Amino acid sequence: MPTPRQAHRTATRILSLTMIGIGVAIIVRTILAGGGGGLGFLLGAMFVALGGGRLYLQSRSPDA
Repeated sequence: MPTPRQAHRTATRILSLTMIGIGVAIIVRTILAGGGGGLGFLLGAMFVALGGGRLYLQSRSPDA
């Protein structure tokens, strides 16, 4: 059975990858809809950046 720290680390990775996936899906959907306004690009890029940032910060922690 994983320790609580390992479970938290795994959950963070899964949620971060999910955020990246949602961001990519928003960007693709915006492109397929014609890209009107750019809000979809902005939100998609923010999801990708936040998910990637979480993964980056977790990899930099001393107990990773």
